[in-house]
Amino acid sequence: MISGMLLEFEKISRSFGGVRALSGVSFGVQAATIHGLIGPNGSGKTTLMNVVSGLSGADAGRLLFDGRPIHRLRPHRIAALGVARTFQNIRLFSGMSCLENVIAGQHLMGARPLFQRLFRLRSANLAEMKSLADARACLSKAGIAGRESAPAGSLSYGERRRLEIARAMALKPRLLLLDEPIAGMRLREIEEMESLFRSLVASGVTILLIEHNMPFVMRLCHSITVLHFGETVMTGTPGEVAEHPEVIEAYLGGKGERNEG
Repeated sequence: MISGMLLEFEKISRSFGGVRALSGVSFGVQAATIHGLIGPNGSGKTTLMNVVSGLSGADAGRLLFDGRPIHRLRPHRIAALGVARTFQNIRLFSGMSCLENVIAGQHLMGARPLFQRLFRLRSANLAEMKSLADARACLSKAGIAGRESAPAGSLSYGERRRLEIARAMALKPRLLLLDEPIAGMRLREIEEMESLFRSLVASGVTILLIEHNMPFVMRLCHSITVLHFGETVMTGTPGEVAEHPEVIEAYLGGKGERNEG
C-alpha cells in the first residue's frame, strides 16, 4: 500500500465482449482529497466507478481500499466499508419523500433488532430519533432543507441531484464517488456544491468525481487522472494536467459530447 492512499488501482482491466473498456489502469487517490477523473466520452470513466462500487468486476488487476483488496467483493460489502456513490442518471425513489430517500441510504448503518421495534423499546425510539435527525442534517448540508416531506419526483433536476448527494452522505462514507454531480445545476447551485464538497473533505471524506465542467474540476480538485480509450494518460495536479500535450489534444482541446461512456 502506498502511504496516504485510500484507494489504489493496480493495472485494472475490464472488457465487454470484444470491447476493452479499461486497460491496465493504475493510479492512487490520496485520503481526504478531491480527485477528478476526466477524459473523452467512451474513455471508461463510469466503468471505473462501477468497478470501485462493485457493480462491475475487474477482469484483471487489483483494487485496494485502505490497503484491503475489494475488487472481488459484492456491492453491499463495499458500501459497508464506507464507499457511497451517486450516478450519472439519477436513481431515486420518486414516490417517496426526500426524508425517506435519505433514510433509505442509512440501511447499512446498523439495523435494530426486530423485538426492539415491535415493543417500541426506548433504545429503538432513540435510534429512530437519531436517524431522522441525521437524515435532516444531510438534506440541510445538500441545500434542500425544508423539502423533507416533498416527493422526490416533484423536485427540480438540480434538487434531485442534491437529494442523491444527501442520500449518499447518509452512509457517512469514507469515500464518496460522484458521477457528474453538478450536471443541470445553475451557477449559484454549483458554487454551493463546491462549498459542500470542500467541507466534506475537511471533515475527512475522500471524493472521486467524474465531471465535464472543466473550470469546476480545475478549481476544485487536488489531483486529476485522465483516461483515454480505457488507458491512463496521466495523473497530476490541475496545473500539470492543463499543460499536458496529450490531454489538450484528447480532451481539453476538444468539444466532445456530454454523454458519458
